[in-house]
Amino acid sequence: MVDKKFGKFSLVAVSQAVAHMTPNLKKKLWIAQIRQTPEEYVYQKLKLGLIAGFAMAILTFFLVDKTHEPYWWILVTFVVFFLLVFYSMMKTVDAKVTRRQKDIDREVLFAGRFLLVKLNSGRPLINALVDASKSYGVANKYFQSIIHEIDTGTPLEEALEKAINYSPSNRMKKILFQITTALKIGTDVSESLGAALEQVAEEQLVEIQRYGKKLSSVTMFYMLGAIVMPSLGLTMFVVVASMMSMAVDFTLFAALAVFLLIIEFIFMTVFKSIRPNVNI
Repeated sequence: MVDKKFGKFSLVAVSQAVAHMTPNLKKKLWIAQIRQTPEEYVYQKLKLGLIAGFAMAILTFFLVDKTHEPYWWILVTFVVFFLLVFYSMMKTVDAKVTRRQKDIDREVLFAGRFLLVKLNSGRPLINALVDASKSYGVANKYFQSIIHEIDTGTPLEEALEKAINYSPSNRMKKILFQITTALKIGTDVSESLGAALEQVAEEQLVEIQRYGKKLSSVTMFYMLGAIVMPSLGLTMFVVVASMMSMAVDFTLFAALAVFLLIIEFIFMTVFKSIRPNVNI
């Protein structure tokens, strides 16, 4: 635990206040599998922000001292870089939650089918969950947390409900909800699980179909914006420049090359962003 001897207005007190103002942080840390308390997480990010702020403030001091600029630029630089780094570091938990959500969504169908095969082979649900926790992939870590709760004395239904509440994946929530509901009402778990898996498979199929339609449109824009227009535009520019005796040097072509690279990077990002989060 972080030492609290620095008083009410210490960095520890500030981290506690910030953690208190972000009540969802504890849940996000659990989902992201970050083994820290909210106070420890905020304290760490505050230190990084202060280090970045002080470092840039020192550099700004030498700069303004040499250029004879007002010294209040030092304070402005410290505040700006402190807030920028602190805010960016605080968002790392959201990035990890999103990445974990995508990883589980990509494997949720295979993990659910693994459970279904085990149940259909006559294995009890608890044993099927243990086997799933020992399998490969990202989803096995999710089942490991469920088995850990059960090993600590939590009943199976409560462990599944907690996993539903703290799951970053809506598809995994849907599968576990069907399992929990079947346990509560006493019906066959394998039938409920099979129905949930069919629904997830249909959703993934719809995503793939939507991806095909989006891909056609984006590909057309890519052909026009990144291939046809630059090629024709550059050809026409060279012809017009030669007719008007314009001076064309290496700097201009380098700038055009950088511009084309930026366009290519934008289209690559777009293609990656529209790809469905399914493991085909």
